[in-house]
Amino acid sequence: MALLARWCLALLLLVPGTIAVSATASAQDGDAAAIIQKFGGKQSFSDTEAVIAELAATGNADVARALRALGDGSLYWRKSDEAVFIGRGSDPVTLLDPLTGEEAGTAPAGDLTKVRIKNSIRNDITTALGALTLGAADPAQRMRAASTLFSDGDPAMIEPLEAAIAKEEDAAVQARMEEALAAAVLASDRPAAEKAEAAAVMEGRGDREALTMLIRFAGATDDLEAKAAAEAAIATIEGNIAFWYQMQNIWYGLSLGSVLLLAAIGLAITFGVMGVINMAHGEMVMLGAYTTFVVQEAIRTSAPELFAWSLAIALPLAFLVSGTVGLVMERFLIRFLYGRPLETLLATFGVSLILQQAVRTIFGPTNREVGNPEWMSGAFEVGMMAITWNRLWIIVFSLVVFAGLLVVLNRTSLGLQMRAVTQNRKMASAMGIRTPWVDALTFALGSGIAGIAGVALSQIDNVSPDLGQGYIIDSFMVVVFGGVGNLWGTLVGAMSLGILNKFLEPYAGAVLGKIVVLVLIILFIQKRPRGLFAQKGRFVDA
Repeated sequence: MALLARWCLALLLLVPGTIAVSATASAQDGDAAAIIQKFGGKQSFSDTEAVIAELAATGNADVARALRALGDGSLYWRKSDEAVFIGRGSDPVTLLDPLTGEEAGTAPAGDLTKVRIKNSIRNDITTALGALTLGAADPAQRMRAASTLFSDGDPAMIEPLEAAIAKEEDAAVQARMEEALAAAVLASDRPAAEKAEAAAVMEGRGDREALTMLIRFAGATDDLEAKAAAEAAIATIEGNIAFWYQMQNIWYGLSLGSVLLLAAIGLAITFGVMGVINMAHGEMVMLGAYTTFVVQEAIRTSAPELFAWSLAIALPLAFLVSGTVGLVMERFLIRFLYGRPLETLLATFGVSLILQQAVRTIFGPTNREVGNPEWMSGAFEVGMMAITWNRLWIIVFSLVVFAGLLVVLNRTSLGLQMRAVTQNRKMASAMGIRTPWVDALTFALGSGIAGIAGVALSQIDNVSPDLGQGYIIDSFMVVVFGGVGNLWGTLVGAMSLGILNKFLEPYAGAVLGKIVVLVLIILFIQKRPRGLFAQKGRFVDA
């Protein structure tokens, strides 16, 4: 009996509270419904703006339905009684309650009049919707609302933002709300001390949008204290932006350097061991890119679920295709021209033209589509620097190829023989090393690595018969600058030239920047003819 009495007492205490909450919710809904009905009848744009502000002040998220309908032109009032509805369809129009969304019958199109708006009212609607979603249950929705309000910088949103900040528990969302509040304060008539604090918040944000707002505020205000705070924040943000701009240039330079490294690393081997000026090296890169295209086309038609693995499948195939072509070139052409650099240059140039024309005949002269797997798509930000996934993976890939090649040269018998032939060909031959086959395998290895480079380049460049021509000159510059036949020199040379190019481009343009780089390399070679890291050995020094 005592337990039953306690339950009855709890129910008696709970019922009044439930009734009070229900009554409060009903009152809020009733107020919101009454405000929405104010859109009815002929009224000016200023009247519409006032109703929007009144709806936003209710804090009732249900009014978002009516505001969105107003924004997309589907909010109507009926001529007979000036009642407001959301309209769907043409004739007859299906009527929906603007607060609940429930059907409320139909009406002929001629009996309805659309509530008129203009662009400034659309902005007011966006701001009002942002204010309403400040109290949404989803943190992501609150974050989007705060971002929208930051861009608007509406002084009318100061009080809603202050209330939302006081209740917010998510630190990231709260910080974004404080930035939106700062933007609103700068546009308001609040005291100078508050505006100085808002300028400090903008300084903490530190992006271009904050800089624009501060510059606009500093040019419009007459208050010396607030103006000084804004100018100090502007100077800090401009320094921050300049720093990240330089970091972005370094990133672009490393990205370009990784591309140059991939294109030049195979050339460094063949040029260093055999002294062959291979003008068809760019076409080996092109063959690797077309191998990727063929692999992706086969996957698209036969096994689309394997598309994410298309590059992993293409890599060994590209190495085999380009390596085989390189081996055939060396066995049937280049081995007869050793010691005759001019004839070798002309012969390999002729091979490059033949390969280009063969590809045009098979695949056509137009660019071919090579897709990015999902894991290489998109971008992310570090500070104010945008980093794309495909460029990041190419940098990682180029370093992996570089490390793998170092292992081959320093930890395998082929690498030992290649280094012996590089340092002293006659002595290596006298020791029983078959230098002709070392030359052939070296040329095949360099060509195969060029094919692997083509797989990577297919993700950032157009796959066409002329693909390799855009990298052959830069590859030779990297090899000569770094030191012929030295892999570490190729790495340093590629990254140095990539960064130098990207720092010169904003001032000199892409073409003039490359000319300046070429002139600088010529001047450098005058002082160090063997490049940054010269090969050593009796044969080299002779």
